[in-house]
Amino acid sequence: MTERFTKAAARNIFYGGSLFFFATFVALTALSHNYIVNTGTDEKTLSDAVTRGKHVWEKNSCINCHTLLGEGAYFAPELGNVWLRYGGDKDPESAVLALKGWMAAQPSGIEGRRQMPQFNLTDAEVEDLAAFLEWTSRINTQNWPPKLSG
Repeated sequence: MTERFTKAAARNIFYGGSLFFFATFVALTALSHNYIVNTGTDEKTLSDAVTRGKHVWEKNSCINCHTLLGEGAYFAPELGNVWLRYGGDKDPESAVLALKGWMAAQPSGIEGRRQMPQFNLTDAEVEDLAAFLEWTSRINTQNWPPKLSG
């Protein structure tokens, strides 16, 4: 008994395989969206200050030098966990003060070091930026970055 691979069989395999992989793609997209909305993002604590801090982040193009959760430029440190590095999980007020002091002291003028420009942010803008960085520190990044130092 010999069988031939006909054009109709090839067409059926093509359409069946295309339908299977399209359905798989849609299912994986739905699962990813569900994970991001319900597990990966701390939507309940998303406040107006966090939104304003995101606008400060975008207005000053911080991502052109820094990375945030692994995305962005690698010229300056990762800021996805800067809130934890400044001790914001234990003492939020001191972390905000430390961030204000750091931003006010820039550029440091130390020869041979990368310099952050002076953005002349108001206290309210720095507080909003701190709220945004605090919020990003609570995103479930599955242990990214691998070191606290960024």
